[in-house]
Amino acid sequence: MIQLSDETFESVILSATESTPVDLRDIQFIDPYGMVGLLEAGAFFKLKRIRQILYLPTSEDVLRYLERMDFFRYAGQYFRLEPSEPAISDKYLRSSYSDVLLEITPIEKSDDIHFIVGRVKERAHAILTRHLHYDERAMSGFIVALSEVCQNILEHSENTGFVGIQKYHFQNMNKNVVKIAAMDIGIGFRKSLSERFKLKGDLDAIERALLHGASRYTDKGRGHGLAAVRRFVT
Repeated sequence: MIQLSDETFESVILSATESTPVDLRDIQFIDPYGMVGLLEAGAFFKLKRIRQILYLPTSEDVLRYLERMDFFRYAGQYFRLEPSEPAISDKYLRSSYSDVLLEITPIEKSDDIHFIVGRVKERAHAILTRHLHYDERAMSGFIVALSEVCQNILEHSENTGFVGIQKYHFQNMNKNVVKIAAMDIGIGFRKSLSERFKLKGDLDAIERALLHGASRYTDKGRGHGLAAVRRFVT
């Protein structure tokens, strides 16, 4: 099965260039990472004043899922869609029992983070308690970690970002998994930290932020957000 996920995204997107369209016609599965990554790739092309062609999947199930996740609400800003109006005969119902914790949502200002946290809180109890057996403490940690990641985009990337969250059941492992995708095409860890630290490269910058709580800001107490997220994940 051809999929667009965190495992395959780079190989799929690297086949697209400034003169070569993004071709998803054979894609049979896509996750939030794939969707968010596509939008950020489109934003990258837009910075170069290119409105790239995006050939949509032929699978109606994938199209329905893209619509359910609000992908089409933003894709037209960055891509010329082919077909321009995908034919979706039966859209997914947006019920409270859905496994979607958060549709694709832009992060541009502080109000966006309040909306994201509020929306996820509404749905997290049903999904995280029932399927992942989170208790109240774990649920609170999850919300704080999500907020920190989104806040990081606002404070450090100097660009906008997108986030999306979905629960899946992987039958081959017989496990429920929540996949969270948050991405931006901002200045990156190295450039963000280079004003304060002498860095060996990108990996050095990432390690300083994740393992040692380094921040581009000198204010006391700053720079521990991603390190705290790492501890929660661990």
